[in-house]
Amino acid sequence: MNAPLNHLRILQTRSVADLVREEIIGLIKRGDLVAGDKLSEQSFAQHFNVSRAPIREAFRALEEAGLVRLEKNRGVFVREIREPEAHELYELRATLDEMAGRQLAPRVTGEILSELDGWLARLADAARAGDMAAYFPLNIGFHDRLVELTGNATLIEFYRKLIDRMHLLRRRNFDEGQGSAGSQEEHRAIVAALATRHPDRVAAAMRAHVENGYRRLTGQALVPGPASAAPAASG
Repeated sequence: MNAPLNHLRILQTRSVADLVREEIIGLIKRGDLVAGDKLSEQSFAQHFNVSRAPIREAFRALEEAGLVRLEKNRGVFVREIREPEAHELYELRATLDEMAGRQLAPRVTGEILSELDGWLARLADAARAGDMAAYFPLNIGFHDRLVELTGNATLIEFYRKLIDRMHLLRRRNFDEGQGSAGSQEEHRAIVAALATRHPDRVAAAMRAHVENGYRRLTGQALVPGPASAAPAASG
């Protein structure tokens, strides 16, 4: 875990439990906590230099978010996501990404395309170096940015909550180095579709990428992406 958060006591606008919850989510995102790991109430209380009450509150919030499970007389454990929940999460993610693609397409500018090209370059560099520790957060950031660019605050909120729950699945996928080449190709297809500013093409590219992410996870055959089209002039 990171160094103790001494600033917890001076932050007045947010509860200690919220800050503890976010720190634990960060540990899960980074892979420092994985499915099946037991969370110690006492250890976290000592780490954050707080009483156990906000730790228990944070654990309850994480349980509601689907990230941990509370077992009576045993403790709190990081959840393992299995079928059919994995398929359900990916299907919901595909629906949200498809929606984001339709909303983002008419908002695309040359500046946005340049920014996304930068994301693609950084992802390619990390993949070329075989640095999955760098690739994983870049991949998360790229997709989060696509949704963020829609400007739809409700969509962004729901998307991020869903992604928090999917981190265990996605980390296993990329840490094993599976499918990064295919994933990058699909990222390029998404940006190419965005350059056309055609909502249906963008939606199809984003849905195909999520569906293929699930297929890479489960070893199924990949679905073809949308037919490529010449990009419209950026501006």
